[in-house]
Amino acid sequence: MSAIQTHARAAGRAPVPLVVPGVLAVAVLTLPLVALVVRAPWSRLPEVLLDADVRAALALSLVTAGTATALSLLLGVPLAWLLARTAMPGRALVRALVTVPLVLPPVVGGVALLLLLGRTGLLGRPLDLALGVTVPFTTAAVVLAQTFVALPFLVVSVEGALRTLDERLEDTAATLGASRWYAFRHVTLPLVLPGLAAGAVLCFARALGEFGATITFAGSLPGTTRTTPVAVYLALETDPDQAVVLSLVLLAVSLAVLALLRERWLGALR
Repeated sequence: MSAIQTHARAAGRAPVPLVVPGVLAVAVLTLPLVALVVRAPWSRLPEVLLDADVRAALALSLVTAGTATALSLLLGVPLAWLLARTAMPGRALVRALVTVPLVLPPVVGGVALLLLLGRTGLLGRPLDLALGVTVPFTTAAVVLAQTFVALPFLVVSVEGALRTLDERLEDTAATLGASRWYAFRHVTLPLVLPGLAAGAVLCFARALGEFGATITFAGSLPGTTRTTPVAVYLALETDPDQAVVLSLVLLAVSLAVLALLRERWLGALR
């Protein structure tokens, strides 16, 4: 072997000071999940999943997360388009506000929702007095809490897709007589569909796993506001096996989301 080849091989080796922390980082991320799978009560899995309370929590989570995703699509796509395609006043501030729930502790989000829509809240009190509508501790409160924490994932994803899209395609449609609304529906929307789908999947997964804002704003009423993460928290005190099984379900959903997005995210890292 020549000296040049030896030098090239040595240069290609990863430095030990980087390898050791890297391996430890992988261990920190994976060992808790390995423990969850290894210690799961596999023999009790069917029994726990068929439990009426567990099925109610799973069904409620799927319904509310699906509704929160639909609401996020309805509100988030227009907002993403405004951020990406217009020079509206305060755009930078709006973009910053959109990302606040990404870093805000979810329980703080729940407190904020309570102060807004609680019976003595800024909007909650007029709603209660004028219409007799009470939002907290209802299924609607679960949907609002999930939307609050999940909406930014959709907006950021769709805005990113819009920014990578060549605006000349929309300009060409406009020169052919299409209105901006027509161009949005028939040109822009189909082209950003992969980004939109990725954002919707992320939004659904985040809504499904939401806990802090939900327990604060919606509470834990069986069949009404007790979602799967809330059920996991409560089951740790009474039935740890049930908590582990429900955690496995949420882990499976997370892995499914990762599988759906593997080409979009992991493919970019290759």
